[in-house]
This record gives sequence, structure tokens and C-alpha cells, in this order.
Amino acid sequence: MELVILVRVQAPEPNCSPNSRENPTMHNPLHEPSAEKETGRLEAFSDGVFAIAITLLVLELKVPNLAAGAVTPAALAKGLLQQWPSYIGLATSFFTILIMWVHHHGIFRNIYHTDAWLHFANGCLLLMVTFVPYPTSVLAAYLKTPAAEMAMVFYSGTFVMIAVCFYLVIVAGFRKKLLAPSASMEFVNKTCRSYRYGPPLYLVATLAALVDVRLSLAICTGLWIFWATTITKNTAA
Repeated sequence: MELVILVRVQAPEPNCSPNSRENPTMHNPLHEPSAEKETGRLEAFSDGVFAIAITLLVLELKVPNLAAGAVTPAALAKGLLQQWPSYIGLATSFFTILIMWVHHHGIFRNIYHTDAWLHFANGCLLLMVTFVPYPTSVLAAYLKTPAAEMAMVFYSGTFVMIAVCFYLVIVAGFRKKLLAPSASMEFVNKTCRSYRYGPPLYLVATLAALVDVRLSLAICTGLWIFWATTITKNTAA
């Protein structure tokens, strides 16, 4: 009679420390998933919220209201050009939400199980995502007024909260018991490091609005380029 002994290999606890030296992947053939991925419903619900939020942004664009006696090509062109704050707000917020969705997808690709903490953290993130169209509308309405400074503080301050919520999601989701057996520890560690920069960088953008609205808007625009580059490098690693 043969006695077969299976040794259970415990996957290492994910470490968000920059000095972590975990293996690139956490693959264990003894722990291959045999059931449906638990995060399926959570991801589907989140995708729907992201889609609605990104669609609502376009509602800020209004058809120019021309006077009855001034319906001319030049007047319409002027009316369209006068909506440039709405175009800027739409473009910045659209790409920000798009990049957040890409990050969200990358994060949950490495998570297999869920629990209440992850659901609540993800819920807080989705709350802030659905809130984005409102500060975008405020910014578009007041960017050309003396209240532009406060509108920009409100807009960039919203992304401070979003950055905090995103960090809460990775803290809740990147726990050992929730990670997929094939989760990339290199992705986990790089994401943990890069997400630490989120809240302070958006806080800088918020404070910059008190000095120059254009500077704050430029920082927010630069940050979505930074996050796009970050997720591209992390997923390629």
C-alpha cells in the first residue's frame, strides 16, 4: 500500500512594503480554484456603476441657447466655444474614470475571494465615482467666474477622497486570504507602492487651486497620465 502525503504550501502574506521581496507569482497547483470566482458579482456591479458615471459626464454639455434674431453660424460657433470649461471638465473626468476602471479591473484580476470589508471598501469607492459628475458640473459652471478657485478646490478635493478609497480597496483586497492562487505578487507590491502617492498628490492639486486654478487643473490632468502609465507598467511587469 502506498501512502501519499500532500504537503499544503501556505501562500505568503501580501506585503505592501516597498522593501517586499515576494516571488513574482503566487501559483499553487494544490489550490487551483474549483468554484466560480467570488468577485464576479462585485465586478459586474462595479462595471455598471463606472459605465453610468462616465456616461453622466456628457450631460453637462448643453446646446447653446441663441437669441431668436441671432441664429447664425458665427453665433452658434461662439456659443459652442464658450462652453470650453465643460469640454475640459468632461475630458479630464472621463479619462480619470476610465483609468480608475482599468485599475479596478487590474486589482480584481488578482482577487478571488470576497468578504464584508472588501464589499464596503469597494462601495465607498463606487460612491465617490458616482459623485464625480457633480464636481465636474460645478467646475464647468464656475471656471470663468470669480468663484473658480473654490470650484477647483471642490473638484480636486473629490479626487483626494477617491484616492483614499482606492487605497482602502487594495488594503482590503490584497489580503492573503482573498488573493487568487495565481495572483502576481509583483503587481500587488507595485500597486501598493504607487497608490500611496494618490492622496498626497491630489492634495497638492487641491492646495494649488488656492494659488492658481490653471495650475491645479494641469496637475489633475497630469495625474491621469501618471496613473495610465502606472497601470500600463504594472500589468506589463
